[in-house]
Parts: sequence; C-alpha cells; structure tokens
Amino acid sequence: MKKPILFVVDDDLQVLRAVVRDLRGVYGKDYRLMSTASANEALESLVDLKNKNETIALFLSDQRMPEMLGVDFLKKAKELFPDARRILLTAYSDTEAAIRAINDVQLDYYLMKPWDPPEEKLFPILNDQLEEWQSRHVPTFQGIRIVGYQWSPRSHEVKDFLSGNLIPYQWLDVESNETAKDLVQVNAIDVKNLPAVFFEDGSFLVNPDIREVGEKTGMRSKASKTMYDVTIIGAGPSGLAASVYGGSEGLNTALVEKRAPGGQAGTSSRIENYLGFPNGLSGSELSRRAISQVTRFGVEFLSPTEVVDIAIKDDYKIITLHDGTTMNSRSIIITTGVDYRQLDAVDVERFTGAGVYYGAATTEAHACRDKDVYVVGGGNSAGQGAMYLAHYACNVFIVIRKKDLSSTMSQYLIDQIKATPNIKIISDTVVSRTYGEGNLDAIDLKNIETGNVSKVEAGALFIFIGAKPVTDWIKLNIIKDDKGFLETGRELLKYESFKKTWKLNREPYLLETCCPGVFAAGDVRSGAMNRVASAVGEGAMAIKFVHEYLAEN
Repeated sequence: MKKPILFVVDDDLQVLRAVVRDLRGVYGKDYRLMSTASANEALESLVDLKNKNETIALFLSDQRMPEMLGVDFLKKAKELFPDARRILLTAYSDTEAAIRAINDVQLDYYLMKPWDPPEEKLFPILNDQLEEWQSRHVPTFQGIRIVGYQWSPRSHEVKDFLSGNLIPYQWLDVESNETAKDLVQVNAIDVKNLPAVFFEDGSFLVNPDIREVGEKTGMRSKASKTMYDVTIIGAGPSGLAASVYGGSEGLNTALVEKRAPGGQAGTSSRIENYLGFPNGLSGSELSRRAISQVTRFGVEFLSPTEVVDIAIKDDYKIITLHDGTTMNSRSIIITTGVDYRQLDAVDVERFTGAGVYYGAATTEAHACRDKDVYVVGGGNSAGQGAMYLAHYACNVFIVIRKKDLSSTMSQYLIDQIKATPNIKIISDTVVSRTYGEGNLDAIDLKNIETGNVSKVEAGALFIFIGAKPVTDWIKLNIIKDDKGFLETGRELLKYESFKKTWKLNREPYLLETCCPGVFAAGDVRSGAMNRVASAVGEGAMAIKFVHEYLAEN
C-alpha cells in the first residue's frame, strides 16, 4: 500500500529544505515527503495526485509566497483533498491572517517561524494532527477506477471486461459518489462521454474501446511471430486446455481471445462438480490458474483480439484479425464455444446493459442489493448465477418454461436452490415484455399454459438461455449442423458436400473439421457435452490430433 503524503510548499528554498529535512527524519518511515517552492506548481501536481488516487495526510504551507498566499493555496487544495490536515507556516507579523484562516479555510493549525527546536515546537503539533487524521482515515483503493453511470451499457461493458480478465477495479457511480464527481470536474470531463477509466499512473481514458483498456493494462493484441504450429481461437476451458498441452509439448502455440479467458464457465460464481476441487471453485479462479499455466509454458496469449476470417493457402492457415492484420499457422483449433441466446421479449434490447444482462451475475450483483431480480434459464449457469445473486438481492426469481429444473440442472444445484429461502422458482412462464425509463424497472411474466400476464417490479434481469454457437464469423466453407455447430470426424461422412471437398486418403480425425488441419473442440463442436470437464478433455485431445496432422505435413 502506498504511504500517505506530507506536502510542503514554501518559496524560500532554505526554509523548504530545513522543513523537509526535519520531517523526513521523524516521519519518513510512515509517510512520503513532497515539496515545492511554487504554489502554482503544487496545484498542478495535486490534480495528477488526485488522478493517481494518492492520499495526502497533511499540507504545510508558507503564508507569504509571491504566486499565491498560503491561505489561498490551502483553500484550493482543500477542494481536491478535503480530508488532509492544513497547517500554515507564518511569521509573527502574519498571525492575524492565520487566525482569520482558521474560519476561512478551516485551518487546523498555524506554526510560527522559526520552529526551533523542532522537538518542542514542530513535532508535537504534527503528531497531534497526524494522529487525528489517522483516526478518521480509511485507506484508499489502489488500482483502476471506473467513473460512469450504473445504468450505462458502456460502463457495464468496461466493468465486465475487466472483471472477466481478473483485473481488480473500483466502480464509482457519478450520480452518487463524491470522488467520481471530483474526478469529472477536476479533469473537465463531459459527463456525456462517460465512462472514464483512471489508471494508477494518473492517466485516464474517456469512453474507451475495450481494446484500448486492454492495451493500457498490459495485454498483448499483436502477434510477434511469422508462423505458429497451432493457433487456438477462443480461451474457454477447451481453448485453455489446448494451449497448456500445446505449449507443454513443444508446439509453437498462440491463443487468441476476443474478450476474456474462461468463456461462459469463467463467469460462473461456483463450479462444484469439477474433478479435484471438492469444495468447488469459481470460474474466475479456474481461468486464473489456467492462464498461469498457459503463460508458464510460453504460449503467446493475444487478447482482446478478435478473429474475423480464416483462409487456407497451400496447407497453411491465414488468420485475419479485427484490425486487418494476419497471422500464419500450420494448424488451427476453434474453441469459440457458445453464447447465450437473445431473449424474445418486447423492448428487451433497449435495456441490454442497463438492467438486462446476459450472464454477468458476478459483475452486477452489488448493484442488485435489496432488490427483486429475475433470472431466465434453467441450466447450471442460471442456477450458479441465482445462488450468487441471492447474497445481495432481496429475492431472486428463476423463470423457466418447464415444470421444474430436474431435466436441465445438476441435482447439487437444485438442492442448494431449494435450501436458499430468497430464491423462488416461477415455472411454465416466460418474460414477454420489459419496461423502464432509461433503465429496467419492470417486466411482464406470461404463463404459457394459461396465457395470464402479470407485471412485476424488477431491479435487474439476468438471462442464461440456450446455447448459440459462436461460428457466424467463419467465412471458410466449413460444414456445420442445422444449429450452426461445427461438424467433425466421422459425422462429416454423411454430408454430400464433404465427399466433394475432402481429398485425403484418410478419414478426418475425431475432432477435425472438413478442412484438414482445422480442428474444433468444446461446446462449439456438434455433439459435444456441455460440461467443463469434457471441454478440457477435448482441448487436450485436439493437441494429439494436431501432432498427427503436423507429422504428415
């Protein structure tokens, strides 16, 4: 944790050096010393310190300075750091001004020059002031801060991105948080351009693209090599497993992810049926452990970077990224997984990111405190989301089309939900309409058997329905099933188009698509099991087939 600052301003360099020397000798262990002979320079530096979320414990300012009187400096400093103690350093002739300043700027104390000996005339006073400050001081958050509106889709996007990438941040609502208002005012940010993201070095981005945020936090989005043995597209459980095995087995491996590692599993608040973790683990913890392994084995992780096309030339795979740049690879494993289907309800798109969220239970749970919230979906993701939200919301209602959860959710989750008093199941029901002014505040619940519709207040709506494969971006002529999942292995033999294009003497490997050297693993693959363990297994298995493909080419 950063040390609080003792800030000294005096235009007399000899006095300034003496003050700093005395303070450093006594307080240097617990505080940082900052000093300047210019009041204007001091005010400029205070803005930078505010953006860096630094803490100033005490200002010690001379009264008679050519650029600005000490009382005027302290008055302006108080606007930026209102909790800091304010002490004026003055000559005997200026005591009247110092006494007036006690009321004008809420001066905490004034010291007479000279202060020798400091053991009697300086340190006891500063000790009292710093003890008073410490008794009220709450340590500030050290890290990235996001200033925005709670019901802003752009603010939600930035929060969700940082959360998904396991980057700690502090959320500051500009409508209710004084620090947020100060940061906007001090930096002359137009509130129409929020969110703004403030970094520890004092810099900030206004209404940024998530790729800008990624680059600023040290992520890599550009490939560094001209050729890779295998490129894995998508960093869900399957892609992460493939990366670990590819890197550990000596393949020149790249992993490309457009948003955050972990996929849908990464957003789960608790996975309790994954082998080797009897107490369960969160999706973010699983992602963190996997990324550590990926990095350890030298895999190049590119994120946030989106693949928009694949082309094949002379057995080499050319991967086009969102910015028009390309990567060359000898083989590819597609592990882009699935996404939640859009809710079919009137006006729902108006509130996406402003009360309506697809997944994202862990990101927005704090905003649901003491509210009634609704979860749509009957799968494990919906159950895990509901359990997490129950810690914050007044009530959590799970809305499902079926009579009960038995056919769609793991029994351990069903048992937990039954034992949680503020979770309730609404069966045979769909959400048919959403309402609100700027953000969601109510929904219509329609009983699909009786047709009855009831309007209820809703603090938020979390959607966990269906599984739509993330394959729309693929322009390459790869065979998909009728739902858009990638066909692999012997299942390809039933397609007439496959027989016309596959020219090798062998059949496709188990996880190979109709394009030799292009594999699919995990939920994006037709016929895959929707379980974390099976996705991890397929990712590992895909590397085995990559080895065999590379050996024959």
